[in-house]
Amino acid sequence: MRPYDHLAGDPVLARLIGEVGEPDPFAWFSFERFGPTNFSGMVLHIVSQQISTAVAFVFFDRIKAAAGGFPTPEAILAMGAERLRECGLSGAKAAYLLDLAHRQAGGLLDLEDLAGLDDGEVVKTLTEVKGVGVWTAQSFLIAQLHRPDVLPAGDQGIRRAVERAWQLEGLPSVAEVQARGLPWAPYRTYAAALLWRFFYGE
Repeated sequence: MRPYDHLAGDPVLARLIGEVGEPDPFAWFSFERFGPTNFSGMVLHIVSQQISTAVAFVFFDRIKAAAGGFPTPEAILAMGAERLRECGLSGAKAAYLLDLAHRQAGGLLDLEDLAGLDDGEVVKTLTEVKGVGVWTAQSFLIAQLHRPDVLPAGDQGIRRAVERAWQLEGLPSVAEVQARGLPWAPYRTYAAALLWRFFYGE
């Protein structure tokens, strides 16, 4: 069964599909933007935290220029905190990238060998990195690894979309969104993309 055919079994999601179509949850990803490695993709995800996509790519392009290409652990470590801040990053984000690079270069983490881990194991692995929370890890699962069954229930856009679509009297809790999304498995990533488009538009 096609993902959106499955989701259409929920009458509210069926209405949203009729209103906004069937968004591709993986369309944001491209090797041209993220780079050829999961490490480079995670650098972009950390850079993107709490800023607009447009600004994130400005900063990411500066990092690429300073690194002489898509960032590698060795290039990030060589840049150091000061050079990363010169690319536009906060001191905290510079520290996050250095921790990520240290873990990858030192063998404490292997971002290039995540295929054999389930979604929960990937989230657990990634959230051991300084500054990487569940939201960033779930975003990485969707955009970088193309996992089909991820619902970022703590995302404000998702929660507000659920509130609006189901005409609730207040913002649902993370647990409420998770419970509502159980029947959407195994295609909760597609449900997330649908809710984001419903709330934010194209």
